Amino acid sequence: MALWHTVLRILRHSSLGAADVRRAVPPDLLERLGHRVSASEQRHTGEIRIYIEAGLPLSYLWRKAAVRERAVMLFGKLGVWDTEHNNGVLIYLLLAERSIELVADRGLNQRISTQEWQAMVEHLGTALHAGRYEEGLTQALEEVSAALVQHFPLQAGLLRRNELPDLPLLDSAG
Repeated sequence: MALWHTVLRILRHSSLGAADVRRAVPPDLLERLGHRVSASEQRHTGEIRIYIEAGLPLSYLWRKAAVRERAVMLFGKLGVWDTEHNNGVLIYLLLAERSIELVADRGLNQRISTQEWQAMVEHLGTALHAGRYEEGLTQALEEVSAALVQHFPLQAGLLRRNELPDLPLLDSAG
């Protein structure tokens, strides 16, 4: 039975690709999200990255890796963990499983309860399951931004250095 579930999961992930990612997040939405990240980061010292992926790589699927493992790996690979104030956040979306992960660096994570993070994930999940990607990603961005403004506000008169690109990343390769 476990092998059958693995095979079904592999088929689900491999059946999605670039067209599915572009359908969920077309170029105009990608641009709007990038502008929203940029506007958000003018209010706090944190860094936010959005990463949207069609399916997990085969190596993750064969070893039955959890979606969270992939999100944490990308958090490191994208340098979200390496910000000046240790307050970067990755909003990760996996289309094949309609799964969402929020991964925050230790500076912010120690200030936000597990229940608060889970509530943010649930809000995004509700919109995603209804196919409202822009609404869900915008809401997640707003909720993450509110947490960053509360705990890491940008001091008046200070200019912030943008440490990471604002444009969301799309990966359809899996």
